[in-house]
Amino acid sequence: MFDKIEKMKGSVIQHGPNNDRVYLMKLAEKDTPEIIDKLHDLSLVKNYTKIFAKVPAKLVDEFMDNDFKEEASIPKFYKGKETAHFVSRFMDATRSFLSAAKKLHIRKNIEVALTKKNKNSLSKPDMEFRPLEHQDASQLVSLYEQTFKVYPFPIFDEQYIKDTMDENIEYFGAFDNDQLVAASSAEKDIENKNAEMTDFATLQDYRGKNLSYFLLKEMEKEMEAQNYQTLFTIARSESIGMNATFARQDYEFGGTLVNNTLIGEDIESMNVWYKNL
Repeated sequence: MFDKIEKMKGSVIQHGPNNDRVYLMKLAEKDTPEIIDKLHDLSLVKNYTKIFAKVPAKLVDEFMDNDFKEEASIPKFYKGKETAHFVSRFMDATRSFLSAAKKLHIRKNIEVALTKKNKNSLSKPDMEFRPLEHQDASQLVSLYEQTFKVYPFPIFDEQYIKDTMDENIEYFGAFDNDQLVAASSAEKDIENKNAEMTDFATLQDYRGKNLSYFLLKEMEKEMEAQNYQTLFTIARSESIGMNATFARQDYEFGGTLVNNTLIGEDIESMNVWYKNL
């Protein structure tokens, strides 16, 4: 069962059993503060253990006054001006718990990643890096099937890929001859001029070649050409490689989202990285 994206009055939420949470993806100002109780009620009905919200600075105090805790922030997120705050309310104390060893591991991964800042002298492999089109959808689905065991959206469905291409997601790929061997996507917030750099996937035989780094550079170039002002990612805190990829491209660390996202079969903590163009 996939997590759902749906409207809650004028706002947009994602929720479902995979991530075991409600995620307020886009908040309509007129829905505040009533939406806070609606999110709470939905989480009780569905037995979700976390409410996670992305909130503009001018509205964040409403959430903080109702037992939300800030986990991360991104300056200039909305139209290159207003900060976005990533705030959470934990409905179950175990969901908010990180052992001392886990906290240390996450901190060390961040420290290692930050040592890579501005060290971008990697050799580009002899491959083609380009945006993907409808005719690439079948190869992209095959790549995702080989990379992800489960996923909260139907990315193993060719039609879903084509539909999202026509909406707000741009997919990019690395090709060895004509074979798609790595991919990523830029999920665009067209109104607020920000984009999430996400869904990095690489075939097993091609890992360790820094393909994600060069895909990221390709996406950045395209987003900048479209006048997007802030780029960000929500990366696995366990993955030194992905955190280092963004640090190497001069992204800033924005915070850690505790026990936030289903990766494979486990709920993992995620690190927020951002870049203002």
